Amino acid sequence: MRNLEPKGLWESFYSLTQIPRPSGKRKEIADFLVNYGKSLGLETLQDEIGNVLIRKPASAGYENHPGVILQGHMDMVPQKNGDKVFDFEKDPIEAYVEDNGEWVTANGTTLGADNGIGVATAMAILADKNVVHPPLEAFFTIDEETGMYGANDLKSGWLKGKYLLNLDSETEGELYVGCAGGIDTTATFDYQPVETEEGDIALKVVLKGCKGGHSGCDIHLQRANAIKLLFRFLKDAVANFEARLACVEGGSLRNAIPREASAVITIPEESYQDLQDLVDRYEDLWLKEFDGVEPDLTFKAEEVECPKTEMPEDVQDFLIHAITLCPHGVYRFITEMPDIVETSNNLAMIKTEEGKVTAFCLTRSNVESRKEELASVIQSAFALAGADVEFSGAYPGWQPNFKSNLLKVMKETYEKEFGNSPRIVTIHAGLECGIIGSKYAGMEMISFGPTIEHPHSPDERVNIATVQKFYQYVLAALKAL
Repeated sequence: MRNLEPKGLWESFYSLTQIPRPSGKRKEIADFLVNYGKSLGLETLQDEIGNVLIRKPASAGYENHPGVILQGHMDMVPQKNGDKVFDFEKDPIEAYVEDNGEWVTANGTTLGADNGIGVATAMAILADKNVVHPPLEAFFTIDEETGMYGANDLKSGWLKGKYLLNLDSETEGELYVGCAGGIDTTATFDYQPVETEEGDIALKVVLKGCKGGHSGCDIHLQRANAIKLLFRFLKDAVANFEARLACVEGGSLRNAIPREASAVITIPEESYQDLQDLVDRYEDLWLKEFDGVEPDLTFKAEEVECPKTEMPEDVQDFLIHAITLCPHGVYRFITEMPDIVETSNNLAMIKTEEGKVTAFCLTRSNVESRKEELASVIQSAFALAGADVEFSGAYPGWQPNFKSNLLKVMKETYEKEFGNSPRIVTIHAGLECGIIGSKYAGMEMISFGPTIEHPHSPDERVNIATVQKFYQYVLAALKAL
């Protein structure tokens, strides 16, 4: 990987793969970027929450041109295959070039090209004395993947540039001029555990092997949500086989479609074979329903030590009904752009603690009122079931400005460099542009990047040729601006 071109970019990306940087583990990567900026003799700042800003003076003759900000986020999504032994807080990413020479990927984990390639691009440009550019700022935010906290807590007046290039999109040849806003919903069922029925046995049912993926970019692909499928089974098992729910777990990140889910259930001993048969039937059913989409899905059950307590029957039933009712997937497409998702929900996680089970959703929409509408639907589903429901982490969408000078220059530059026009699009994923734009009125913004497939999953990979093209485009755009 380190021998690929542009060499400065790939060397920087390799350095990032060696630094553990899952969301929340911010100090080591922030210190690295601060030291990097200072090692280049550039003005380097860090705010109270950990965002890093590095300023590079303009090339000779460009001092009076409007400044440009290269922006990306430090953190990455920590996802791994179930059989992969890996600690995201300690271990370096095992990145490598695939045999066909076209892609860089990682061994059993997310790669961190989202947004490591964007950060590495800015690092390479900061270090290259031959790049022609106006006054330049490289702005690196913390914890984008778990709530855009770095952008949310950005103080006014810190950034000086007029134009912001967000290097955090994932399809080469597309310029993003708008994005969805989002809101988190947390639904909590509190209960007093009851004793397990004497003579019952326990089974742990495990659904895994789903593709998962980014809950914005991949939500339209009709992939399985492991939590929704598991609760479909649980509803049947409870209704027809006297099953009782002891605990349930599923998903790992608010912005990743759940790939795995599991539950411990208790049943009368004489129902053991019936439950095993039911598990087999659901596995066969789901493989047929998701034929061509989820070929690696598996659903298995094994006997485990019987827990001493389980959920009260009424809480169990209300939980199952609420999860069954909770919408997941595309809610509405954009009328004027029918292939682009407008509003969606990701039923992202569920976890059980002592006397408490909690479900988490992330709702997205390009239209603020529809985001609020769908969040209200989810609130009703859980509130009617007796859960305490809270909203948090709301962030605004980014409305397109098709008349901006930045868009005009970026479009013309792409046509000049590559002989064809870029696609001008909006994205259903959340981008930090919406939040930054709300704090810096009048700032013009574009988001773009190389081609990255399957972000937020262990299948994540970045196309090498598009990285080279992307870097060429950034350099040309800086000169044109």
